[in-house]
Amino acid sequence: MVNHLPAPFVEKMKRLLGPEFAGFLASYDDPRWYGLRVNTLKVQAAEFLKLSPFELTPIPWTETGFYYEEKDRPGKHPYYHAGLYYIQEPSAMAPAELLGVQPGDRVLDLCAAPGGKSTQIAAKLEGQGVLVVNDIHPDRVKALVKNLELAGVRNAVVLNEQPEKLTGPFAGYFDKILVDAPCSGEGMFRKEEDMAKEWEPDDVRRYASMQRELIAQAASMLKPGGRLVYSTCTFSPEENEAIIAEFIDGHPHFAVEPIPPEHGLQRGRPDWLAGLAEQNGQLTGAPAERLSASSIQAAAGTARLWPHHLRGEGHFVAALRKTSSPKDESYNEARPAEPERLYVRADRATAGIRPDGKSVTRGKATRKTAPEPKRKTGPDMEPMYAFWREHVRLPVPGRIAAFGDHLYAAPPDLPDLSGIRVIRPGWYLGAIHKQRFEPSHALAMGLKPAEFARTVSLSSDSAEAIRYLKGETLELPQERIEYADGLTAKGHCLVCIDGFTAGWGKWVQDILKNEYPPGWRWT
Repeated sequence: MVNHLPAPFVEKMKRLLGPEFAGFLASYDDPRWYGLRVNTLKVQAAEFLKLSPFELTPIPWTETGFYYEEKDRPGKHPYYHAGLYYIQEPSAMAPAELLGVQPGDRVLDLCAAPGGKSTQIAAKLEGQGVLVVNDIHPDRVKALVKNLELAGVRNAVVLNEQPEKLTGPFAGYFDKILVDAPCSGEGMFRKEEDMAKEWEPDDVRRYASMQRELIAQAASMLKPGGRLVYSTCTFSPEENEAIIAEFIDGHPHFAVEPIPPEHGLQRGRPDWLAGLAEQNGQLTGAPAERLSASSIQAAAGTARLWPHHLRGEGHFVAALRKTSSPKDESYNEARPAEPERLYVRADRATAGIRPDGKSVTRGKATRKTAPEPKRKTGPDMEPMYAFWREHVRLPVPGRIAAFGDHLYAAPPDLPDLSGIRVIRPGWYLGAIHKQRFEPSHALAMGLKPAEFARTVSLSSDSAEAIRYLKGETLELPQERIEYADGLTAKGHCLVCIDGFTAGWGKWVQDILKNEYPPGWRWT
């Protein structure tokens, strides 16, 4: 592997690390570490350990993360399709862990795709508060949506927007913000050799310019007392300590919250900033002498995850606290409350993504107003309410967003998102089709078995479970269907694997018609 590392990268790391360089370089010949994180929206970690067919050992910086053996292949187990865990590089679990999310928080994941950190945050919210996730790349947003749905997240809003457009509606709105910034990716060279092949020395400066903008934009959306975590998967100080030092100098109402150097995490390297200045007189485009001694020293409170110090890849993490807020960065809690039902206009369409992931046109969110000529105000939602009252053992959603005939349970207290590209305004419930409500896969994955009136159970080690996940029809006698008093066995069933929801089926006369989405099927 060492032979595949770019020569300029090797020279840079040799200069920076000095005596540590030999150990660092040797780590590239070590086997990489594999991790999964238990999704506590579905199952608690202790319970999963009793069920797990894998050899797991704890990842020390998170209570829900575990190393697994490469031979185990957890992506090929029915539990993966039931959303019981997310396969994630171990070091990548640290940033969301350090965010300190509490149930009820308003949280933003600004650069969220493909969704590993978003699902980690959602689990910590425990279905309370709101999670806003954003990514600027439409194709990557598809993976983000799928991972949120697989995890059973009910309180997420998915956006596909340039971050600067979010700073208006969300000024001073969030309690916690994660900026997992795009970067030169040097920390992933062992995990993904193609990244090493594509790396160019100028990538560092190009990404640093982008990172500087992202952290400043995120800062304006954080409320006083809130916490912002900035992270990258690169080693370059230009993208790490330098970004934090510059930010602190330019934002005196923020302070670094030191991250304890434990579990193998190492302190940041402010000493490297002086070395950069000596090398070229420049620091990510800003004269190095403009950085104050206090901001450089504050960068020592950041953390680095090195592959030769712990069992994971390379990461950088900084935690910042907003101590006060300029007047123009304060969210007005007294803004008019959102209406009970939010409709979406079909005119002024912009590019978007359909619930099945295909491109469609999408309208702008607007408050419900007096009818206007030729304007669609939304579908008749009574079929959805009737389905809910009969089958779902949860309160009827109080606030519905409609994208055409597609219905979503929208989190309360969101600002007006007119003009923002909204992919998911909340939990996708399903669609109205010919005056019938067709429940979505996202609705199934967000429900627990006890929350639906009709269920069928499959065993994870049975051929039935695999056949269901492949999209096949199953022959099941009526006695296999569990249903509430007052209902019959006929109709939509939550299909459960070892007691965990995997999707929908529709039972009719000893046949379970398979409604597992084609794009999700076992291959």
